[in-house]
Amino acid sequence: MKEENAEFLFKARYYKSGTLDATTREVWIVLHGYGQLAKYFIKKFEKLNDQDICIIAPEGLSHFYLSELTAQGRQDNKAGATWMTRENRLLDIDNYILYLDSVYEKELNVFSNVPVTLLGFSQGCATACRWATHGKIRFEKLVLWAGLFPPDMDFKTGHDVLSSKKTYMVVGDQDPLMTADRMNEFDELVIKLGIQPEKIMFKGKHEINEQVFSQLM
Repeated sequence: MKEENAEFLFKARYYKSGTLDATTREVWIVLHGYGQLAKYFIKKFEKLNDQDICIIAPEGLSHFYLSELTAQGRQDNKAGATWMTRENRLLDIDNYILYLDSVYEKELNVFSNVPVTLLGFSQGCATACRWATHGKIRFEKLVLWAGLFPPDMDFKTGHDVLSSKKTYMVVGDQDPLMTADRMNEFDELVIKLGIQPEKIMFKGKHEINEQVFSQLM
């Protein structure tokens, strides 16, 4: 048996909130976590529209039902998205970088001088890092919210790209997923990258907290 790949035209959605024109102060591109949908995730950032900040929320290319299929059917029909799984992961990464590049070029080709903040939440952190280091996006700030740099990233390329950027690590003080071991892993990855992200901790769990936005602007 031999595995083959096929290339074809693929359409994917994304969401946008606020105005992107010559008066726009900033653009935030926000990447959701595992099992989330962009149309709900973007609502957590809409407060920034009042500050002339445009929000763009791409969505993971793979969708699935959040509840398991049983003999009686599904408990509900809610669906979520994921950026990748370990199955055929390298192809998934290549595909979502091409997708994210196309979103960026479509929206910011004309407004390339508008400052861009790239924010990843949870699983979206690894996606943001891979896009930042291997995609075509031009940005000023990278925010990892409740997640880490991917441990398999190219640290030399990561250093070359991120050493000139502002980087942040945001985490809730009661986040059950960001354990002491995970925080130590973050510190070890930062040493390998040779950068010094600013750490911001807020009172909360595995969630987006609007009170932090002012510290990232």
